[in-house]
Order: sequence, then C-alpha cells, then structure tokens
Amino acid sequence: MAVFRPGETCWRVEHASRAAFLIDNEAFFTAAFEAITKARRSILLLGWGFDPRTRLFPDGYDGPDDPDEVGRILVELAQARPELDIRLLIWKSALPISASQEFFPHKARKYFRGTPVKFVLDDAVPFGACHHQKVLVVDDRLAFCGGGDISVDRWDSPAHLDEDRRRIMPKQEEHVPRHEVMMLVDGAAAKALGDLARERWRRATDERLAEPEDAGGDPWPDHVPAHLTDVEVAIARTAPAWKRRPMVEEIRRLTLACIAEAKDVIYLENQYFTSPLYTEALAARLMEPDGPEVVLISTQRAPSWFDQMTMDRARGAMIWRLRAADVFGRFRAYCPVTSGGGTIIVHSKVTVIDDRIARVGSANLNNRSGGFDTECELGVQPDEEASRRAIAAFRDRLIGHFMGVTGDAVAKARADFGGLAGAIDALNRDGRLAPIEPPKMSGPGEFIARYHMGDPTDVSDSWRLGRRRERLIREAREIAEAPRGIG
Repeated sequence: MAVFRPGETCWRVEHASRAAFLIDNEAFFTAAFEAITKARRSILLLGWGFDPRTRLFPDGYDGPDDPDEVGRILVELAQARPELDIRLLIWKSALPISASQEFFPHKARKYFRGTPVKFVLDDAVPFGACHHQKVLVVDDRLAFCGGGDISVDRWDSPAHLDEDRRRIMPKQEEHVPRHEVMMLVDGAAAKALGDLARERWRRATDERLAEPEDAGGDPWPDHVPAHLTDVEVAIARTAPAWKRRPMVEEIRRLTLACIAEAKDVIYLENQYFTSPLYTEALAARLMEPDGPEVVLISTQRAPSWFDQMTMDRARGAMIWRLRAADVFGRFRAYCPVTSGGGTIIVHSKVTVIDDRIARVGSANLNNRSGGFDTECELGVQPDEEASRRAIAAFRDRLIGHFMGVTGDAVAKARADFGGLAGAIDALNRDGRLAPIEPPKMSGPGEFIARYHMGDPTDVSDSWRLGRRRERLIREAREIAEAPRGIG
C-alpha cells in the first residue's frame, strides 16, 4: 500500500528524473557549492541556522576572508550575475539559542547589508516554536532537503575522526564529529520545494515571488551519481496553527503510517526520540510474533544542557517502554562513537522501511516536530527492483559507516545472520555502535520526562503541561489498543 497520500500523509507527490542521498556534510557542502555556482536565475535557502563564515571546503586553517566561505561565495555570485536572485530565509532564533551561535544568524544581516543578497530573519511562528526546515533550491531545477544547516560547526566527513582539523571554526577551535544526511532531487520535485520556499517568503515578508524564468542549464553536481532515477517523490510538512492557518501534521501521520507498513525492518536515525505516539506504534509492532526489527540510531548524550534535561530524559522513558515490549528480541538502540570512543552527534533525520520506503528531512522523532515547528522532508516508495536495491544500499551504507565497514559488508552480514540486528551484532566488533543507556532519573528529571517539558505537541498545549500529558496519554492508549496492522 502506498504510504504517501497527498492531503493526508504528504503535501504533494512530484516526479524527479534523479534523486541522490548525501551522507554527511562533506558531501552536502561540496554538492551545494557546485549547484549554486551553476545557478542562472534563483537560489532560495530555508534554514534553522546559517553562518556566512561557514567554509564549504575546510582545510584545517581558518584565516580572514577564506575564499570558500559561503557568504563570500554568495555575494560574489550575486555581484557577478545581476540576473541571479539570491534569497536566504532563516529562523529568527530566540536569544539563548542565538547566543550559543555567537549571535549568528542575526549578525548575518549586517554581513549581507549593502550586497545584492537578500537575507531575512523569519519569526512568523508562534512563541516558542521555530522554523526548522532545511531546504536549498537552485533555479527550480534542483533542490536539497534534509537535516543539515550551513553553519560553522556542521562539516564532517563519513570517517567521523576523533581529531580532524578540517572541523575548524572561526576561532580556530575544532568542533566534535557530527553526522548529517541530505537528499537531492531535480525536476518537478525540485520546483515543488521552490513553491514551498516562495510561500514561506511571502508569509515572512508579504512579498510574492514569481517563479524564476527558465534559463536552461543543469545545476546537478557532476560528481554526484543518481541513486534513484525516474522516481515519484513525496513532500511532507509540519506547520503550527498560526494566524488562522490550520496546523499541518503530515509528517506525524506519515511516521505512524510507515511504522504500520513495515514488514521486515524499521531503521531510524534521529537526533531526538521522545514521542509517546511513535513509541506505542513501535511497541505494538515489536509485540507481534512476526513483526519487524526496529533499529534506532541516536546521539549518546545531547550536547546542550537543556536538551540533556528535556530530550535525553524523555528518550530514556521511551527506550524503557520499547525494551519492555521487545518480547521477541528485535529492538536495538545505539549511539555511534568514534574509534577512540568519542561522541558522534547524530543530527540526521532518516527513516528507512524495509527496502521499500526511504525518508530524509528535518523532522525529529519528538512531539514538536509533529505539530509545533515547521518541518519538511522528502520520501520515496519505488516499485522497481533496482530502486529498492538502492534504498537497501543507502541504509546499509549508513549502518556500515558508523562501524567502519562498507555497505556491502552489511548486506552480506544481513544475509548470513538473518537480518539487520544480526548483521550489527556480527560486525560491531569494535563497539563503534554502543547501546543507548537511559539516564538515571532524579525527581525533577522524572517530572520533566513525564510532562515532556520543552516538547509541545502543538500550539494548544505549548504552555499547558497538564493538557499535553493528558493528550499524549490518550493518543498513545488509542494507538496501543488499535487492531494490529492498522495504521
């Protein structure tokens, strides 16, 4: 059954001649550079954060006016090509978050002042919510969508080395290893993301943008192979109720539909895992005698104190629930570490169901990504055998790169040991995928986890903890009591 249903589990389904998966920001930044330098009419960027000092090809030395700084690249492009319209729409982050980023992206307004680049901070969301979509569109012919922002602490290679001077920041310090995933599409799917970006711009500025004039050309990066060809791409969103506009919860519905649809394995990579609704849906599948394996990859410990208090503690309760439901031994929850045992921040948001469905976007597996923040993701569900092999290879490569082995090694181990969990058990000899252990709970920690502080489901409970808890209990019970196999 098709899980992508426009108006229910997605916004639109559009065709792409080519689609590719970009693992880690070394791949994303390189592809983005080639795409924007090929732009002829339009570059549109939506982001949670943005820092014009971000280097797209870091070399271990950070000096003044590096030629690979993204802000400098965009300004020089705009100056050299007056016909090229470059617009950046970035969330106007709250003061504590802005302070953690040296007050970027706010300082970026000054950086672009007096240049042809149009930079706008977008606060058109309810108080406490954020714009979390990460989308880059070039000429309406090509688009990136996923979990990665263009910021100074985001670049990393798939090696996730303990020390890598290429992870350099403006003050010469080295940021920690970080894992991201983006998806690249062309054709009508890219144009649809352009439509989404222009609507966001209209809501933020009251300015209606025309579609860019078709000037020909192909901005697809020459070095990036298409993993899927002639594929239908679904675009799913989250948006809060705001100024008489209804809430959009396509991603929440889609996640539950995908969990119900799985036959063999549910693979989840995500920064956060705190949703009781998703947890109960997964628990129901784990209790089925012939249900799917569930493999979750997340960060060992959130980098910020606030997220440790809120997201990590709530995640611990979700993992305990799934362990209790795992009567057949099919659940695994891992955090990746470097070869030296250091934390790798998992910031990606990826779902792969069997070898049939792949989703890449900005939405976390928490409450707020389902109805409070703005989110966007892409999904595919191809029928062709070659495309299904490409989806399986994408998942196997993701798993393998955490353990320092190839995707082919994971595929062989899956065949030899009866599934993804068995493959990980066999290949994880160095312990690069460590089990996630829920943190010990104090009294305040239990309260925070029970009421999901910092993680509202939508505008109606954003400041009403009691209402949030009652709603989550009710909806989770409905999922737990639903007939098996019904999404």
